[in-house]
Amino acid sequence: MEQSFSLQLPEQYNFAAQVEAYAKQNPDKTALVVLDEAGQETRTSYAELTRYAGRISAALYRLGIGRGDKVIVLVPRGLDAYAIYLGLNRMGVVVMPGSEMLRGKDIEYRVKHAEAKAIIGFEHVTSEVEAIRSSCPTVEHYVLVGAKQDGWLSLEELVEQTEDSEIAAPVETGSEELAFLSYTSGTTGGPKGVMHVHGWPYAHLAVAATYWLDVQEEDLVWATAGPGWAKWIWSPFVSTIGRGATAFVYKGKFDAASYMNILSKYPVSVLCATPTEYRYLAKLPNLETFQPQALRSACSAGEPLNREVIDTFRRVFNLTVRDGYGQTENTLLVGTFVGMEPRPGSMGRPSPVVNTAIIDEEGNPLPVGEVGDIAVDRNMVALFRGYLHDPERTSRAFRGNWYVTGDQGRMDEDGYIWFEGRSDDIIISSGYTIGPFEVEDALVKHQAVAECAAVASPDPDRGAIVKAFVVLKNGFTPSDELVKELQEHVKNLTAPYKYPRKIEFMEELPKTTSGKIRRIELRQLEKQNVNK
Repeated sequence: MEQSFSLQLPEQYNFAAQVEAYAKQNPDKTALVVLDEAGQETRTSYAELTRYAGRISAALYRLGIGRGDKVIVLVPRGLDAYAIYLGLNRMGVVVMPGSEMLRGKDIEYRVKHAEAKAIIGFEHVTSEVEAIRSSCPTVEHYVLVGAKQDGWLSLEELVEQTEDSEIAAPVETGSEELAFLSYTSGTTGGPKGVMHVHGWPYAHLAVAATYWLDVQEEDLVWATAGPGWAKWIWSPFVSTIGRGATAFVYKGKFDAASYMNILSKYPVSVLCATPTEYRYLAKLPNLETFQPQALRSACSAGEPLNREVIDTFRRVFNLTVRDGYGQTENTLLVGTFVGMEPRPGSMGRPSPVVNTAIIDEEGNPLPVGEVGDIAVDRNMVALFRGYLHDPERTSRAFRGNWYVTGDQGRMDEDGYIWFEGRSDDIIISSGYTIGPFEVEDALVKHQAVAECAAVASPDPDRGAIVKAFVVLKNGFTPSDELVKELQEHVKNLTAPYKYPRKIEFMEELPKTTSGKIRRIELRQLEKQNVNK
């Protein structure tokens, strides 16, 4: 597939308006199939979905929420997530995706940093929100999906009080207007607010949905990412309903056998899952007994996929799981695209609209085979528009005409890129991006911890897990009980997936002459220990 860098954004674009136009032409087409853990299934047509989204936007507009305002959304998988995102998008409101696993401290940071005007949540996040409500003066409205609670407006009641006649047409947003504000972990300081504009879904649909996921109108698409992550916007949301396909949503927890049973029962034709999920599926002892009904396209993203997993799916199902690489800051940059010869272990080749190179520290492209920074032309249409309120961090993300991803790799003679590792200290575990600062900041709040450092520890199932090296204060002694106590301490202060699954106590941490912790030395030490 030849590369072409000619994609241009239209002057105006609104993703929700595109979905509504499709719904008017195909009102009875199924937009969502939602399956809960008990096996109960509900189906929603495109007409029903867009009408619900329209009523949400009208209800929020009545509250005084409008174009350019920022709203944090903390809801789980399901119809409400799709309708709320569409409802906000059609109004020109900036969506701030938030995982249901966020703690009060995480929510408070986002509210203050972005000056959010409203929070839309569900019952399992209300206690975390209540704990920080008094310190979030910019939030004017707290809206709840589900049973009504004191201090929260009921979304259901707001929608019921709204007439269809109140639903205005989608706002004609400019392609360069801010649409999504996603937060991603950094190696130092708080999370970074990644700014994406309304034109971003247009570019993403042109590349990822078409050439990588290969979503077609008649497909039933199961993308397992949950709301709150950029990957949910990528695949379950934009790539699926933006192509007029049907989204399959499973609300239960991950279980390899349950996943295979679903694929055997439902005609899922496109699957997009994490490498961790694929690894567990490939390890099922009776994998050969499952017979997926209609699966023809399987994609993996978040971290490199093991060759043995790709080989297993080829052998058992005659299906190639195609790797893809991208970030919150952009779109799918590199991948094994439809019709491309896969090279297991490689990330694939640059996408058709992405000028990607391996560069040195001066920003010069490196020769074939040399390891350097994976970088993207700064004029790429799907690139973020900077980090909110952080020009210094934004500036550091660029090197000359290149956006530097923070990952290192090499390119072979045929243009395939091979991942070599992170060039910074970010930890990617089961597809989650975790900044060591967040883990360390939580740990040092414990009375026993003098200092600490968090690094990635290689793991066969999750790709990596968080490993913390801890120096204790005088008077405290290492023990298994203290390890468990520190782990629970971190879980209570930040999202549970960030806790250190391994903790090693040390007398001192390796440091530079200027006193900076040498995490690279700890990473190398951990790799040696794991490989022994």
